[in-house]
Amino acid sequence: MKNFEISVLDLAPVKQGKSIHDTFQDSLSLANHTENLNYKRFWLAEHHNMESIASSATSVLIGFIANGTKTIRVGSGGIMLPNHSSLIIAEQFGTLESLFPGRIDLGLGRAPGTDGLTAQALGRNPSIINQQFPRQILELQRYFSKDNSDALVRAIPGEGLDIPLYILGSSTDSAWLAAELGLPYAFAGHFAPEQMEMAFNIYRENFQPSEQLDKPYIMACINGIAAETSEEAHKISTTLFQAFINIIRNDRKPFAPPVDDMDDIWSPMEKTMVLQKLKYTLIGNQAEIEEKLKNFQEKFNVDELIINSHIYDHQKRLRSYEIFRDAANSLSKA
Repeated sequence: MKNFEISVLDLAPVKQGKSIHDTFQDSLSLANHTENLNYKRFWLAEHHNMESIASSATSVLIGFIANGTKTIRVGSGGIMLPNHSSLIIAEQFGTLESLFPGRIDLGLGRAPGTDGLTAQALGRNPSIINQQFPRQILELQRYFSKDNSDALVRAIPGEGLDIPLYILGSSTDSAWLAAELGLPYAFAGHFAPEQMEMAFNIYRENFQPSEQLDKPYIMACINGIAAETSEEAHKISTTLFQAFINIIRNDRKPFAPPVDDMDDIWSPMEKTMVLQKLKYTLIGNQAEIEEKLKNFQEKFNVDELIINSHIYDHQKRLRSYEIFRDAANSLSKA
Protein backbone atom coordinates (compact mmCIF):
# COMPACT_ATOMS: atom_id res chain seq x y z
CA MET A 1 0.00 0.00 0.00
CA LYS A 2 1.50 3.30 -1.06
CA ASN A 3 1.30 6.41 1.09
CA PHE A 4 -1.26 9.05 0.19
CA GLU A 5 -1.93 12.71 0.89
CA ILE A 6 -5.10 13.82 2.66
CA SER A 7 -7.07 16.96 1.91
CA VAL A 8 -10.40 18.64 2.68
CA LEU A 9 -13.55 19.24 0.67
CA ASP A 10 -15.81 21.87 2.22
CA LEU A 11 -19.26 22.64 0.77
CA ALA A 12 -19.78 25.52 3.22
CA PRO A 13 -22.70 23.60 4.78
CA VAL A 14 -25.48 25.74 6.27
CA LYS A 15 -26.87 24.26 9.49
CA GLN A 16 -30.32 24.67 10.94
CA GLY A 17 -30.34 27.54 13.43
CA LYS A 18 -27.15 29.07 11.99
CA SER A 19 -26.58 31.96 9.58
CA ILE A 20 -24.54 31.93 6.38
CA HIS A 21 -22.08 34.24 8.16
CA ASP A 22 -21.68 31.47 10.78
CA THR A 23 -21.12 29.00 7.94
CA PHE A 24 -18.26 31.01 6.46
CA GLN A 25 -16.63 31.49 9.87
CA ASP A 26 -16.83 27.72 10.44
CA SER A 27 -15.21 27.13 7.03
CA LEU A 28 -12.34 29.42 7.95
CA SER A 29 -11.98 27.74 11.33
CA LEU A 30 -11.84 24.35 9.61
CA ALA A 31 -9.25 25.60 7.13
CA ASN A 32 -7.04 26.90 9.95
CA HIS A 33 -7.44 23.67 11.88
CA THR A 34 -6.62 21.38 8.97
CA GLU A 35 -3.71 23.62 7.94
CA ASN A 36 -2.24 23.07 11.41
CA LEU A 37 -2.79 19.33 10.94
CA ASN A 38 -0.79 19.43 7.66
CA TYR A 39 -3.64 18.63 5.31
CA LYS A 40 -2.48 19.26 1.76
CA ARG A 41 -5.33 21.35 0.33
CA PHE A 42 -8.72 22.84 1.15
CA TRP A 43 -11.22 22.78 -1.69
CA LEU A 44 -14.61 24.45 -2.03
CA ALA A 45 -17.31 23.30 -4.44
CA GLU A 46 -19.65 25.35 -6.63
CA HIS A 47 -23.35 24.73 -5.95
CA HIS A 48 -26.39 26.90 -6.62
CA ASN A 49 -29.96 27.32 -5.35
CA MET A 50 -29.49 25.20 -2.21
CA GLU A 51 -30.38 26.42 1.26
CA SER A 52 -27.95 23.83 2.64
CA ILE A 53 -24.81 24.91 0.74
CA ALA A 54 -23.33 28.43 0.67
CA SER A 55 -20.37 28.00 -1.71
CA SER A 56 -22.09 29.43 -4.81
CA ALA A 57 -19.63 32.34 -5.23
CA THR A 58 -16.74 29.90 -5.09
CA SER A 59 -13.93 32.21 -6.20
CA VAL A 60 -14.91 34.81 -3.59
CA LEU A 61 -14.96 32.21 -0.83
CA ILE A 62 -11.58 30.82 -1.93
CA GLY A 63 -10.14 34.31 -1.48
CA PHE A 64 -11.63 34.56 2.01
CA ILE A 65 -10.14 31.20 3.05
CA ALA A 66 -6.75 31.85 1.45
CA ASN A 67 -6.55 35.24 3.16
CA GLY A 68 -7.18 33.63 6.54
CA THR A 69 -4.60 30.86 6.16
CA LYS A 70 -0.87 30.77 5.46
CA THR A 71 0.35 27.54 3.89
CA ILE A 72 -2.47 25.18 2.90
CA ARG A 73 -3.38 25.12 -0.78
CA VAL A 74 -6.87 26.51 -1.43
CA GLY A 75 -8.95 25.97 -4.51
CA SER A 76 -12.07 24.76 -6.25
CA GLY A 77 -13.38 21.25 -6.14
CA GLY A 78 -14.69 22.44 -8.42
CA ILE A 79 -15.66 25.32 -10.59
CA MET A 80 -18.45 24.13 -12.90
CA LEU A 81 -16.82 25.55 -15.99
CA PRO A 82 -19.78 25.56 -18.44
CA ASN A 83 -21.57 27.91 -16.00
CA HIS A 84 -18.95 30.58 -16.79
CA SER A 85 -16.89 32.31 -19.42
CA SER A 86 -13.39 30.81 -19.59
CA LEU A 87 -11.93 34.32 -19.59
CA ILE A 88 -13.76 35.28 -16.39
CA ILE A 89 -12.47 32.18 -14.58
CA ALA A 90 -8.94 32.83 -15.87
CA GLU A 91 -9.10 36.39 -14.54
CA GLN A 92 -10.60 35.34 -11.19
CA PHE A 93 -8.04 32.62 -10.55
CA GLY A 94 -5.26 34.79 -11.95
CA THR A 95 -6.25 37.35 -9.34
CA LEU A 96 -6.29 34.72 -6.59
CA GLU A 97 -2.88 33.35 -7.62
CA SER A 98 -1.46 36.88 -7.72
CA LEU A 99 -2.75 37.52 -4.20
CA PHE A 100 -1.70 34.12 -2.79
CA PRO A 101 1.23 32.88 -4.93
CA GLY A 102 1.77 29.14 -5.12
CA ARG A 103 -1.35 28.24 -3.14
CA ILE A 104 -4.27 28.26 -5.59
CA ASP A 105 -5.79 25.20 -7.31
CA LEU A 106 -8.34 25.24 -10.12
CA GLY A 107 -10.45 22.08 -10.13
CA LEU A 108 -12.93 21.92 -13.02
CA GLY A 109 -16.19 20.05 -13.53
CA ARG A 110 -18.84 20.00 -16.24
CA ALA A 111 -21.98 19.40 -14.11
CA PRO A 112 -24.26 22.34 -13.31
CA GLY A 113 -24.01 21.98 -9.54
CA THR A 114 -27.74 22.57 -9.29
CA ASP A 115 -31.19 21.71 -10.65
CA GLY A 116 -32.28 22.04 -14.28
CA LEU A 117 -34.18 25.31 -13.91
CA THR A 118 -31.28 27.00 -12.14
CA ALA A 119 -28.89 25.62 -14.75
CA GLN A 120 -31.00 27.44 -17.33
CA ALA A 121 -30.75 30.64 -15.30
CA LEU A 122 -26.96 30.22 -15.33
CA GLY A 123 -27.04 30.32 -19.14
CA ARG A 124 -25.94 26.74 -19.77
CA ASN A 125 -26.72 25.03 -23.08
CA PRO A 126 -26.96 21.29 -22.28
CA SER A 127 -26.80 20.29 -25.94
CA ILE A 128 -23.18 21.47 -26.28
CA ILE A 129 -21.75 20.77 -22.81
CA ASN A 130 -19.70 17.75 -23.90
CA GLN A 131 -18.01 19.81 -26.61
CA GLN A 132 -17.88 23.03 -24.59
CA PHE A 133 -16.14 21.66 -21.50
CA PRO A 134 -12.96 20.33 -23.20
CA ARG A 135 -12.78 23.46 -25.36
CA GLN A 136 -13.01 25.69 -22.30
CA ILE A 137 -10.19 23.82 -20.57
CA LEU A 138 -7.97 24.44 -23.58
CA GLU A 139 -9.02 28.08 -23.50
CA LEU A 140 -7.98 28.35 -19.86
CA GLN A 141 -4.60 26.79 -20.62
CA ARG A 142 -4.13 29.31 -23.40
CA TYR A 143 -5.11 32.27 -21.21
CA PHE A 144 -2.64 31.15 -18.51
CA SER A 145 0.14 30.63 -21.06
CA LYS A 146 2.95 33.15 -21.54
CA ASP A 147 2.51 32.57 -25.28
CA ASN A 148 -0.88 34.31 -25.13
CA SER A 149 0.80 37.70 -24.68
CA ASP A 150 0.39 38.48 -28.40
CA ALA A 151 -3.29 37.49 -28.51
CA LEU A 152 -6.08 40.00 -28.95
CA VAL A 153 -7.85 38.61 -25.84
CA ARG A 154 -5.72 38.18 -22.73
CA ALA A 155 -6.35 37.28 -19.08
CA ILE A 156 -4.87 40.02 -16.91
CA PRO A 157 -4.20 38.87 -14.18
CA GLY A 158 -3.71 35.24 -15.12
CA GLU A 159 -1.35 35.27 -18.07
CA GLY A 160 1.94 33.50 -17.39
CA LEU A 161 0.88 32.19 -13.98
CA ASP A 162 1.38 28.59 -12.89
CA ILE A 163 -2.14 27.64 -11.78
CA PRO A 164 -2.55 23.84 -11.74
CA LEU A 165 -5.71 22.46 -13.32
CA TYR A 166 -7.55 19.37 -12.06
CA ILE A 167 -10.37 17.50 -13.83
CA LEU A 168 -13.29 16.46 -11.63
CA GLY A 169 -15.68 13.68 -12.48
CA SER A 170 -18.57 11.58 -11.22
CA SER A 171 -18.64 9.19 -14.21
CA THR A 172 -16.18 7.76 -16.72
CA ASP A 173 -16.50 10.65 -19.22
CA SER A 174 -14.12 12.95 -17.37
CA ALA A 175 -11.65 10.09 -16.81
CA TRP A 176 -11.09 9.88 -20.57
CA LEU A 177 -10.68 13.64 -20.79
CA ALA A 178 -8.25 13.91 -17.85
CA ALA A 179 -6.17 11.10 -19.34
CA GLU A 180 -6.11 12.71 -22.79
CA LEU A 181 -5.09 16.12 -21.41
CA GLY A 182 -2.58 14.70 -18.94
CA LEU A 183 -4.17 16.40 -15.92
CA PRO A 184 -4.78 15.20 -12.35
CA TYR A 185 -8.11 13.46 -11.88
CA ALA A 186 -10.44 13.76 -8.87
CA PHE A 187 -13.50 11.52 -8.56
CA ALA A 188 -16.63 12.45 -6.60
CA GLY A 189 -16.94 9.27 -4.59
CA HIS A 190 -18.71 11.17 -1.84
CA PHE A 191 -21.97 11.16 -3.80
CA ALA A 192 -21.43 9.02 -6.94
CA PRO A 193 -19.32 5.96 -6.05
CA GLU A 194 -20.75 3.58 -8.66
CA GLN A 195 -18.22 4.21 -11.46
CA MET A 196 -15.20 5.23 -9.40
CA GLU A 197 -13.16 2.05 -9.88
CA MET A 198 -13.83 1.94 -13.64
CA ALA A 199 -13.00 5.64 -14.00
CA PHE A 200 -9.67 5.22 -12.24
CA ASN A 201 -8.78 2.26 -14.48
CA ILE A 202 -9.63 4.24 -17.63
CA TYR A 203 -7.56 7.18 -16.43
CA ARG A 204 -4.50 5.07 -15.55
CA GLU A 205 -4.57 3.02 -18.73
CA ASN A 206 -5.02 5.97 -21.11
CA PHE A 207 -2.98 8.71 -19.44
CA GLN A 208 -0.89 10.90 -21.75
CA PRO A 209 1.95 12.89 -20.12
CA SER A 210 1.66 16.67 -20.33
CA GLU A 211 3.57 19.79 -19.34
CA GLN A 212 1.74 19.78 -16.00
CA LEU A 213 2.00 16.07 -15.19
CA ASP A 214 4.29 13.22 -16.26
CA LYS A 215 2.30 10.35 -14.71
CA PRO A 216 -1.28 9.78 -13.48
CA TYR A 217 -2.34 11.51 -10.27
CA ILE A 218 -5.54 10.15 -8.75
CA MET A 219 -7.64 11.83 -6.09
CA ALA A 220 -10.72 10.29 -4.48
CA CYS A 221 -13.26 12.36 -2.57
CA ILE A 222 -15.17 10.45 0.10
CA ASN A 223 -17.28 11.22 3.15
CA GLY A 224 -15.51 10.68 6.45
CA ILE A 225 -16.98 10.87 9.94
CA ALA A 226 -14.80 9.98 12.93
CA ALA A 227 -15.29 10.29 16.67
CA GLU A 228 -13.87 8.98 19.94
CA THR A 229 -16.21 5.99 19.88
CA SER A 230 -17.89 4.04 17.13
CA GLU A 231 -21.28 4.76 18.66
CA GLU A 232 -20.68 8.52 18.61
CA ALA A 233 -19.42 8.41 15.03
CA HIS A 234 -22.54 6.61 13.85
CA LYS A 235 -24.77 9.00 15.80
CA ILE A 236 -23.24 12.15 14.28
CA SER A 237 -23.29 10.55 10.80
CA THR A 238 -27.09 10.83 10.82
CA THR A 239 -26.70 14.48 9.77
CA LEU A 240 -25.13 13.21 6.53
CA PHE A 241 -27.84 10.59 6.08
CA GLN A 242 -30.57 13.20 6.53
CA ALA A 243 -28.87 15.44 3.95
CA PHE A 244 -29.03 12.65 1.36
CA ILE A 245 -32.66 11.90 2.23
CA ASN A 246 -33.40 15.58 1.57
CA ILE A 247 -31.74 15.33 -1.85
CA ILE A 248 -33.89 12.29 -2.72
CA ARG A 249 -36.98 14.20 -1.61
CA ASN A 250 -35.85 17.38 -3.41
CA ASP A 251 -35.84 19.25 -0.11
CA ARG A 252 -32.52 21.12 0.09
CA LYS A 253 -33.10 22.63 3.56
CA PRO A 254 -30.19 23.37 5.93
CA PHE A 255 -28.35 20.49 7.58
CA ALA A 256 -30.12 18.97 10.59
CA PRO A 257 -28.70 17.91 13.96
CA PRO A 258 -28.13 14.18 14.50
CA VAL A 259 -30.96 11.85 15.52
CA ASP A 260 -31.08 8.66 17.56
CA ASP A 261 -32.77 6.47 14.96
CA MET A 262 -32.79 7.03 11.19
CA ASP A 263 -35.56 4.46 10.82
CA ASP A 264 -37.91 7.13 12.15
CA ILE A 265 -37.01 9.25 9.10
CA TRP A 266 -36.29 7.13 6.04
CA SER A 267 -38.26 4.41 4.31
CA PRO A 268 -36.58 1.07 3.50
CA MET A 269 -36.24 2.13 -0.16
CA GLU A 270 -34.74 5.49 0.80
CA LYS A 271 -32.31 3.75 3.17
CA THR A 272 -31.13 1.48 0.36
CA MET A 273 -30.67 4.44 -1.99
CA VAL A 274 -28.74 6.48 0.58
CA LEU A 275 -26.43 3.65 1.62
CA GLN A 276 -25.68 2.92 -2.05
CA LYS A 277 -24.66 6.55 -2.60
CA LEU A 278 -22.57 6.48 0.61
CA LYS A 279 -20.87 3.20 -0.25
CA TYR A 280 -17.37 4.53 0.48
CA THR A 281 -18.25 6.66 3.49
CA LEU A 282 -15.82 5.93 6.34
CA ILE A 283 -17.44 6.06 9.79
CA GLY A 284 -15.93 5.02 13.11
CA ASN A 285 -13.36 5.54 15.85
CA GLN A 286 -9.67 5.88 15.08
CA ALA A 287 -8.96 2.14 14.94
CA GLU A 288 -11.91 1.59 12.63
CA ILE A 289 -10.93 4.55 10.45
CA GLU A 290 -7.38 3.20 10.13
CA GLU A 291 -8.70 -0.17 8.99
CA LYS A 292 -11.16 1.38 6.55
CA LEU A 293 -8.52 3.74 5.12
CA LYS A 294 -6.19 0.76 4.66
CA ASN A 295 -8.87 -1.26 2.87
CA PHE A 296 -9.82 1.68 0.67
CA GLN A 297 -6.21 2.34 -0.33
CA GLU A 298 -5.48 -1.31 -1.02
CA LYS A 299 -8.47 -1.32 -3.38
CA PHE A 300 -7.95 2.02 -5.16
CA ASN A 301 -4.27 2.94 -4.68
CA VAL A 302 -4.93 6.70 -4.84
CA ASP A 303 -2.39 9.50 -4.58
CA GLU A 304 -4.67 11.67 -2.49
CA LEU A 305 -7.82 11.27 -0.42
CA ILE A 306 -10.12 14.29 -0.11
CA ILE A 307 -12.37 14.08 2.93
CA ASN A 308 -15.79 15.68 3.23
CA SER A 309 -17.29 15.65 6.74
CA HIS A 310 -20.91 16.71 7.16
CA ILE A 311 -21.06 16.94 10.95
CA TYR A 312 -23.52 19.27 12.66
CA ASP A 313 -21.43 20.18 15.72
CA HIS A 314 -18.44 22.24 14.60
CA GLN A 315 -16.11 21.05 17.35
CA LYS A 316 -16.92 17.42 16.54
CA ARG A 317 -16.23 18.18 12.88
CA LEU A 318 -12.79 19.54 13.81
CA ARG A 319 -12.15 16.46 15.94
CA SER A 320 -13.13 14.18 13.05
CA TYR A 321 -10.40 15.69 10.87
CA GLU A 322 -7.89 15.23 13.73
CA ILE A 323 -8.75 11.53 13.91
CA PHE A 324 -8.40 11.11 10.15
CA ARG A 325 -5.00 12.81 10.28
CA ASP A 326 -3.87 10.52 13.11
CA ALA A 327 -5.17 7.47 11.27
CA ALA A 328 -3.38 8.42 8.04
CA ASN A 329 -0.17 9.11 9.95
CA SER A 330 -0.38 5.73 11.65
CA LEU A 331 -0.81 3.96 8.32
CA SER A 332 2.15 5.79 6.78
CA LYS A 333 4.38 4.47 9.58
CA ALA A 334 3.13 0.89 9.33
